[in-house]
Amino acid sequence: MTTVAERVRPALAFFDVDETVIADKSMVEFWEYWLARNPSRVPEQVGDLRAEAAASRNRAALNRRYYRRYAGVPLADLEAAGRRWYETYRRGDTAFVRAAVDAIAGHRAAGHEVILVSGSMMPLLEPLAQELGAAGVLCTELVVRSDGALTGEVHRPMIGESKAEAAVRTMRERGVDPSDCFAYGDHESDLALLRAVGNPVVVGSSRALNEEAERSGWMVVPAGRGPLRLESA
Repeated sequence: MTTVAERVRPALAFFDVDETVIADKSMVEFWEYWLARNPSRVPEQVGDLRAEAAASRNRAALNRRYYRRYAGVPLADLEAAGRRWYETYRRGDTAFVRAAVDAIAGHRAAGHEVILVSGSMMPLLEPLAQELGAAGVLCTELVVRSDGALTGEVHRPMIGESKAEAAVRTMRERGVDPSDCFAYGDHESDLALLRAVGNPVVVGSSRALNEEAERSGWMVVPAGRGPLRLESA
């Protein structure tokens, strides 16, 4: 007799976050929120983040430079600000990528565990994960001093190959077959993550990802923006 456990193979669904699940870059949006409310806590040498992001080709180095902006800030303050920022952000009429939010609901309904994978930080991702019912978050981990303040450094940026390595490690720890798992990403830096699973999905119009999708027969979904609706989640 076939049991339910035998009929339903466990699977994980990994989702990049920025411009895949939410329609904007969380780190940029939060920085502007933080800057407006904490001008006295901003290092003098910090330049324009959007311009720096547009000019940089090295996302891992950019990720490290970003977190140095918060050196000396108590982690508890950042966590509280992250919750307040998300509560405001989530109300936007164009804040989310509808196809990804619908996919998350579909995976949860199918009994799959949803894992967010992002170069962003836990203070911004935790409220999102809680609202979407994600089972876990793989993200850039901040280095915290013994007094609870940030050093400004990170253990390792969750960018590019790091995403794939974290996903592979998680699949191994959970005892799931990568061929049964899914991954969603919008940028060429997500390519390694997409290749790590049996069911990759490209979100949006990245030329590099769409070319790979055409070659490999991957699914592509639109990155249309909309409000957050969770009726089906």
